[in-house]
Amino acid sequence: MTEIVPVRTEAAVETRPSGRRALSPEARADVEAGIPEATRRAYANDYRQFAQWCEAEGHVGLPAEPETITEYVSHLIRTPRPRTGRPYSPASIERVIASIRTAHQAAGIQPPTTKGARKVLSGYKSGLSQSDSDADRQHAEARRVNAAVPSTLRKFVATLDRGTLKGKRDAALLLLGHAVAGRASEMVSLNIASVTQDPEGRGIEVLVYRKKIKKWTRPKVMYGTNPHTCPVRATLALIDAMAAEGRTEGPLFVRVDRHGRIAPPLTRGGRQIGDPTGRMTTDAASDVIQAAADDAKVEGRWRSHSLRRGFVTAARAAGKDLIDIGRHGGWADGSKALLAYIEEDDGWGDNNPLIGIGL
Repeated sequence: MTEIVPVRTEAAVETRPSGRRALSPEARADVEAGIPEATRRAYANDYRQFAQWCEAEGHVGLPAEPETITEYVSHLIRTPRPRTGRPYSPASIERVIASIRTAHQAAGIQPPTTKGARKVLSGYKSGLSQSDSDADRQHAEARRVNAAVPSTLRKFVATLDRGTLKGKRDAALLLLGHAVAGRASEMVSLNIASVTQDPEGRGIEVLVYRKKIKKWTRPKVMYGTNPHTCPVRATLALIDAMAAEGRTEGPLFVRVDRHGRIAPPLTRGGRQIGDPTGRMTTDAASDVIQAAADDAKVEGRWRSHSLRRGFVTAARAAGKDLIDIGRHGGWADGSKALLAYIEEDDGWGDNNPLIGIGL
């Protein structure tokens, strides 16, 4: 498990209100279990770099003074990153600030105020937006994945060998992930028992735990008109293939070895590591989408959220109500975040709001 709070620097001094006790290791582990693994890794890495900077500059990282956070953000907007040659993007700096506050909360310490740091960030965003450089303006925008709409999914699944267990798994992951608007963490959490067939033969019901809203949902997935891209047929084909391998319970999406069989438990130094049932990781699920895009020679950034964004974009384009889209995909009613998943058209079509207003 990735620790939210890395080892503190020598200079760090932990303070708590009188009588306040630190979280036990068990309670801290339970807290971390409620945070997605990818978020934990990102926060831990962000805080580790902040702690190293504090040590080098003679600042205290935990508890951190508000001025320390402001100085660090000022440092980030001026320092090129080795991998990109550019400073952190505004979205990444927002995450850094959140990671520092989360580290304090996890340690039972009042998080520092970040008003000064956010003023620095606001000025940074404004400067990027006013630049004549296209690269600067793009840097100011949050990096989004491409939307895997049905026409794109058809290209993706066409690259798969559907006669193999891996091909069946990847097809089900792509098509069912799109059909239920599933995040990678939600998809790999599915078990075989999470899928039940409709007694009237209309499709399947999938029991999905939506971590963001902390609720179980039961999206109904109907048979598709095209057998090759039908999420119901793809999912049932995977379940049948798993049963042929002797697997009738446990995770729906599992690791497959190079011989096309369900992979045995991973070991390191003679000790078992990872999920003993062979459940896929969230990163592995996202890699399936990117690999299919690469094989189909479709350019772009394709991750698990491509399926979720593609579902919303396609459903909205088909005229479906936003409430129905949101409830099917596990968004809270009235969620502003849902609107961000709709892939905009080029602005010249019939949806342009200037059409017909009398100008």
